[in-house]
Amino acid sequence: QVQVVESGGGLVQPGGSLRLSCVASGSIFSINYMGWYRQAPGKQRELVAGLNSGGTTKYGDSVKGRFTISRENARKNTVFLSMNNLKPDDTAVYYCNVAGSRGSGRSFDDWGQGTQVTVSS
Repeated sequence: QVQVVESGGGLVQPGGSLRLSCVASGSIFSINYMGWYRQAPGKQRELVAGLNSGGTTKYGDSVKGRFTISRENARKNTVFLSMNNLKPDDTAVYYCNVAGSRGSGRSFDDWGQGTQVTVSS
């Protein structure tokens, strides 16, 4: 089993910043991908930012230049999402997705429970 836990959400004013954290734990041999997605009420879940084991990043068009995904050097099972210049349209539940190997040919692709981000004055 792999557990994925997000933290760092909250209420912030427009133009403000937040930093989300995601930690994966459990039966993990290697991690190939860590990503952030979000889902606003009445909308489909969308990619915010993704990072693969080779260091390649991908961002959703609406967050380019404002959000940054990074992985902790010491603990490769931790990923961050730094969000700057937040806008009301960024309000959503943010989910972390982690995929990799549990060893012996077993793969995993798990999601966290989500953390709420609300941007409002």
